[in-house]
Parts: sequence; structure tokens; C-alpha cells
Amino acid sequence: METLKVSADVLFVLLGAIMVLAMHAGFAFLELGTVRRKNQVNALMKILVDFSISTVAYFFVGYTLAYGVNFFSGAQALAAKGGYELVKFFFLLTFAAAIPAIVSGGIAERFRFNPQLVATFLLVGFLYPFFEGIAWNQAYGIQGALKGLFGAEFHDFAGSVVVHAMGGWIALAAVLLLGPRMGRYTKDGRVLAFPPSSIPFLALGAWVLTVGWFGFNVMSAQTLDKITGLVAANSLMAMAGGTIAGLVVGRNDPGFVHNGPLAGLVAVCAGSDVMHPLGALATGAVAGGLFVVMFNATQNRFRIDDVLGVWPLHGLCGAWGGIACGIFGSKALGGLGGVSLASQVAGTALGIAVALAGGFAIYGVLRKTMGIRLDPEEEFEGADLSIHRITATPEREERA
Repeated sequence: METLKVSADVLFVLLGAIMVLAMHAGFAFLELGTVRRKNQVNALMKILVDFSISTVAYFFVGYTLAYGVNFFSGAQALAAKGGYELVKFFFLLTFAAAIPAIVSGGIAERFRFNPQLVATFLLVGFLYPFFEGIAWNQAYGIQGALKGLFGAEFHDFAGSVVVHAMGGWIALAAVLLLGPRMGRYTKDGRVLAFPPSSIPFLALGAWVLTVGWFGFNVMSAQTLDKITGLVAANSLMAMAGGTIAGLVVGRNDPGFVHNGPLAGLVAVCAGSDVMHPLGALATGAVAGGLFVVMFNATQNRFRIDDVLGVWPLHGLCGAWGGIACGIFGSKALGGLGGVSLASQVAGTALGIAVALAGGFAIYGVLRKTMGIRLDPEEEFEGADLSIHRITATPEREERA
């Protein structure tokens, strides 16, 4: 029976890893549908190559930094317990690789290719595992300190803060250092719209992400005996709440409608195992509305050219999810309890601080050493031709 349980756990985590791996196709098509045609090939290239760089960085450095486990032993040792530690690495790698995939959407259309690969290695090898170890592996005694102070540890079941807020706030640092795309904001104060190149591709990316998210959340249990349908139901309700809020607040805009479920799912990750479904619905609805409002504010009022809106979607909705876990996870509001709002606020603030400091440090050094932005002529020509020497379509696209 023990052998059967181990084998079942291996298969369970492996299926989760495959589902989250498929989400990276969602990241690719969401970006492809949002950027202009002259940058579509670059969008596809970045996600695949970033994932491969992330795999190497996490295998050799990141996983060891976060969990103290390395794979520098014989295959016989690695195959022990059915290779469970290896599939767990695969599963958690797909989370880690989401960090550069998130950042990619914010810096799209004007970032140089090779410096981003260097940034990916540093983010996945060092910065992300530092906070991952704090939140999920008791590193540096911070969780124990929070429990002593506030009665509960910082709770983030599937990564609202560890993955999404980290990725979103790192992206904000990169976008600020990079500056807006040429022609986005004029000297006379106008904001020029760069509409999505393909709503169907954007929608495809959103659907792939949404489906894969149920592996992201449910399989975060990591063993069959810890799986719970509550996580699936809460993910579903948060998705619906985010979609409806995106529809209403976004006034039928298809971009907001298809990002709405993603906002809801980002927010529910942290507390999906402790909330009541009605709390998850409220969490998702707030996130969907928050994304629309802050996307418009970011682009128009703050004049921050975050192409896919990854800071409001992942950074702000992820932070809201960390806090919402402390609200709707409490027994007073129908949750299972065992969470502390103060610990959630503190853990969320720490994640944001680590992301911002690390993001500014990594991208700031790269800007001074390698340079991070395409030349004006390259940016005008488009990343597809400038970097990859091919366009997304056989004929040369005339429009920007």
C-alpha cells in the first residue's frame, strides 16, 4: 500500500506540473494577442526560452536555495520513493518560471532579448527562491516570528504573494527602469492607444491559463491525501467573480473580460484552501474590479507603460489575495480559520519589499552594464525583425 501511495503521489504531482507547464502557453498567447504584430514572434520566443533558462537556474541553484535539496547524486538515489522529489521539483519549477513569464508581459515590445535571459537566471536562481524559502520552507525564522507575534504564520497556499505579487512587483521595477514604448505618450500630454493585435489569441491565452490554474491551485496540496475539493470550488468561484467584475467595471471590453478570471484566480491562490466559496467569490470580484481600475490608472494617469498590465493583475491582485486570505479565511466570515490578518499583511508587505528591491537591483545593474532597451530604430522596426529576423506572417506587416 505504501508503494501504491508513493506512486499515486508521483503521478498526482506530475499531472499538476504538466497542467502548470501548459499555463506557460497561456502566458505566450496572452502576450502574443496583446502586443502589436511586429512583436508577436518575440512574445512566443521569450516564454519558451525563459522557461528553459528557468529550468537550469532552478535545478542548479534555486531549488537548493529554497529547500536545501540538490540533485548531485546518482540516479539510483534520485529514483528513491518513485522519484517524488524530482516531480516535486518539476511542479515547483513551473511556479518559479512564472516569474519571468509575468515580467515578460510588462516589458514587451522594447526589451533586449539577451539581457532578459540573464535577468531570468538571476530571478529564478536567487531572488524568487529567497522569498519562496521564507514562505514555504520556514527559512530564516520569519514564519516562526509571525506566529509568535500574531498567532499564525503567513499563509499562501498556492502563491498569490509568493508567485504573483512577486512577479508583478518585479515587473513594475523593470518597467519603470525601462520607460514607455516610443510614441505611447506625447509631449503635449496625449496618451496614444496601442490596441491588441489579436483578441482571439488574447482569449486563447486567457482560457489556457484559466484551465491550467486548477492544477496550479488544487495540486498545490502535493500529495493525494491532502487534496480537497474546497480548493477547486473556491478557484471556480473566484474565476467567476473576477470575470463578472471585469465585464461590469470594464464596460464589456474583451481585454478586461478575459483578464478578469485571471485576476480572480491570482487573488484566490493564497486562501483557496481556507475560504468559504462565497468568500472566494467576493475575493475574485474585488480583484476583477481592482484590475480594471488600476490598469486604466497605470496606463493613463500614472503613465506607466506596463503592456499587459502585469502590475495591477499580478502585483496588486496578488497582494489583495494575500490580505483577503486573512479576511475571508477567518472563521468569522465562514472560513476554516488558522490565519491571522496581521500575519497576512506582514507577509505580503515583505514579499513586495523583496520583489521591489531585487527587481530594481537586477534590472538596474543590467541597464548599466548590458543595456536593456532596444535602439529606437530596432524598436520602430519591431522586435521580431530586429532580434529574430522573421515576422509572424509571411508578408511584411505595414501597420505598427
